Amino acid sequence: MARLAQTAGLTDVQQEILSTVRDFVDKEIIPVATELEHRDEYPQQIVDGLKELGLFGLMIPEEYGGLGESLLTYALCVEEIARGWMSVSGIINTHFIVAYMLKQHGTQEQREHFLPRMAAGDVRGAFSMSEPGLGSDVSAITSKAVKDGDDYLLTGQKMWLTNGGTSNLVAVLVRSDEGHPEGTAPHKSMTTFLVEKEPGFGEVRPGLTIPGKIDKMGYKGVDTTELIMDGLRIPVDRVLGGATGRGFYQMMDGVEVGRVNVAARGCGVAQRAFELGVRYAQQRHTFGKPIAQHQAIQFKLAEMATKVEAAHAMMVNAARKKDSGERNDLEAGMAKYLASEYCKEVVEDSFRIHGGYGFSKEYEIERLYREAPMLLIGEGTAEIQKMIIGRRLLEEYRFQG
Repeated sequence: MARLAQTAGLTDVQQEILSTVRDFVDKEIIPVATELEHRDEYPQQIVDGLKELGLFGLMIPEEYGGLGESLLTYALCVEEIARGWMSVSGIINTHFIVAYMLKQHGTQEQREHFLPRMAAGDVRGAFSMSEPGLGSDVSAITSKAVKDGDDYLLTGQKMWLTNGGTSNLVAVLVRSDEGHPEGTAPHKSMTTFLVEKEPGFGEVRPGLTIPGKIDKMGYKGVDTTELIMDGLRIPVDRVLGGATGRGFYQMMDGVEVGRVNVAARGCGVAQRAFELGVRYAQQRHTFGKPIAQHQAIQFKLAEMATKVEAAHAMMVNAARKKDSGERNDLEAGMAKYLASEYCKEVVEDSFRIHGGYGFSKEYEIERLYREAPMLLIGEGTAEIQKMIIGRRLLEEYRFQG
């Protein structure tokens, strides 16, 4: 094991799970990731391997067929997977946000119906908040649900669904004004619907279209899509938790898990960038010695390693806080903000260490350089995190004058 990013106080079971995942990443992901990424190919074989390892059920309670592990265990597994290829961690992240929301907020019937099949990896989750015109402003959602007998009719356009094509269950946040008088705060008139669909593109069920994959700079392999609803009929028993108006809180709870996940991805990508940089610096010679012996490069390596260590510590702290049942929006926001910013900086330093070769598609660092920016905007931009952090600090340190 490497010296950096160690986690104290893990149980034997946690260590065994992590060791198995790291082994899988080294043997099954790293050797093929760059080739698959350049082809923008869905990593079906890798996903099947994760399914066999039971990773789709990692945080799902044992009573529903999962492993019943903590958010910390999950985050450390995500860190390992992102070290291999960040896109793969995205495939399981959205799945877990939906499973977590079901576990925390679903009705008993919803949990019994979905969680065992999600634990087995037979049902794959995606979740959908964003829309083409709103970005991080969730309160501006325009997609609507209108009551029609025992059903709801959903209409609107959603954006940036990770796993939009490959998933067969999507948690969709829309506005549902029914039962909420005029002038109700926007976040109190939102509802999460559990939408079942066929995997694939085009019209995947009556009233629901997944147009195709959005072509992206990085974060390839995983499908990112739009979702268009036009009179999509959803039965009332597919309202998450059985009551309308709670969707915003349910989604925000899920996003706290997602923010720890994005922090873990930043840690994993930064670790890989450091590994590549420190190895290349010992192989490449200039002026008669390995470039690692030049002080300028040693300073870079020192800064990179310190950032890897700091980001990992904050991510672990945020996960442990959520696991203890405490509010963790401050810690999750800080961890997500710091890990994504440090990831970008560590990747760039590794890129600089590689010199001209870093610009070549033959070298892995080129892929990391295109992947890191997604972490700056995923699960809320750095600016959104700073707003959350600032507001929470003012709550905690209110001046009693």
